[in-house]
Amino acid sequence: MNQQRSRRPAPRPPEGTPAPAELARMARSGLAGAARVARWADAALGPGRGSATAAGQAILSDATAEWAADELGLTPAQVRADWDTARLAGLVEVHGDTARPGWRLRAWNRDDSAVLRGWVALFDAWSLAHPEPEGHEPAAVSEVVSAMPQVLSFLQLSAGPVPVPQLLDLLQQRVTELRTERCEVDYGPRSSGPAHPEPSPEPRLGPAAPALAPASAPTGPGADAAALAPLLDWALRALAAVGALTYGEGQATLTPLGSWAVWVKLEQICVAAQSPAGNIEQGAEDMLRGCAQLRPNAARAEYRAWLAARPVGSAVTELLDAARGEDALLRGLAFEALRVVGAPAEPEVRAVHDEPTLRPYALLWLAEHDGADPEEAHEVLTRSEATWLWVDTAAAVADHGEAPLLVRHLESAVQPTVPALLNEVRAVGHPRTVQVLVALAAAHPDPALAKAVRRAAFQVHTGS
Repeated sequence: MNQQRSRRPAPRPPEGTPAPAELARMARSGLAGAARVARWADAALGPGRGSATAAGQAILSDATAEWAADELGLTPAQVRADWDTARLAGLVEVHGDTARPGWRLRAWNRDDSAVLRGWVALFDAWSLAHPEPEGHEPAAVSEVVSAMPQVLSFLQLSAGPVPVPQLLDLLQQRVTELRTERCEVDYGPRSSGPAHPEPSPEPRLGPAAPALAPASAPTGPGADAAALAPLLDWALRALAAVGALTYGEGQATLTPLGSWAVWVKLEQICVAAQSPAGNIEQGAEDMLRGCAQLRPNAARAEYRAWLAARPVGSAVTELLDAARGEDALLRGLAFEALRVVGAPAEPEVRAVHDEPTLRPYALLWLAEHDGADPEEAHEVLTRSEATWLWVDTAAAVADHGEAPLLVRHLESAVQPTVPALLNEVRAVGHPRTVQVLVALAAAHPDPALAKAVRRAAFQVHTGS
């Protein structure tokens, strides 16, 4: 808590980068069709007004697509494409068979940062926005998606057109490194070159990249340029379709939006790499421990940098695994990091909201994600869930905080009196109840209250 503020000046984007307002204008222009469909869905598919999707999935039903096409003067195919873009950009959210506007749509005309975050979310999800062509091994597609951040970084540093053969050569090298990092063994004829080329020191960038494929899929550590060429073509066309680059006449060039987004991610990685804990290189649990003593804004910056260096799916899985551990402090911090992830984490968070250990945290996360005021989100919890959360938070304070903090934590309980709190704490069955009550009794300055808390701890311990 006594950490000095960082004196590192705010980084400036590369010379020639448009101002944020101009970048937001470009993003609004590129996402105009998606915003139009999202606004239509807001008006036409609100609760009780219609079924948005087919079979409860995030795909528009045929009837809804035709209805939107008639009203918007589009074809059903155009409506579906704009709908998918709106979902990936966070302009519309689907829950079961209903759709509702995302918070970015509400702020679309007045908040440039919301617009830019929406565009970056689409940029991160380029491989979902434009699925790969058929006929390619899933492992090869996964490798290309994982390697494209280095290609984009090279394009950003080049600051101009780059011939596709040069990009293909870079992609081939990076895919070979990825296979080598997985310790794949080539049992074919051995070449005279080194058996284990050095892996690239560059970190992966871009949270939309999926996890690496199993080691058994490729046929050796060497990447085949002929097999990679059509996948590079797909990747460049997909990135061009979301507005990140221009692609044609045998070369590719980042757009101002694409160059800015890649620079932001590289800057996030550099900031984390310069932090005392080196959090970007750590697993989720160690990263969260490294952020435990940071101020909230500094911790969020670390979370963003850590997330930027990983595929979003594997990052969310790591955070939830850390949240399942015994350290209650890491549980709370993991969900703070998931708040930085935002919409891409929603399916995973919904999937764990029935796990008793994670349920209160997941319900609060989902309520805030759905637009609830953070100060009022606790209303979604039952009395029992709120009490369980109080004990879990108290365990974090007891393990990592000071005695006065634990005493003050009493004020956050939903129960109006200490006896009522003790009665309900005994009933919720939190595994740390005894330790929390013992620590609270030792810390509280009121002897009578401390005695009552010790008695409650004994009763929980003995099951009486």
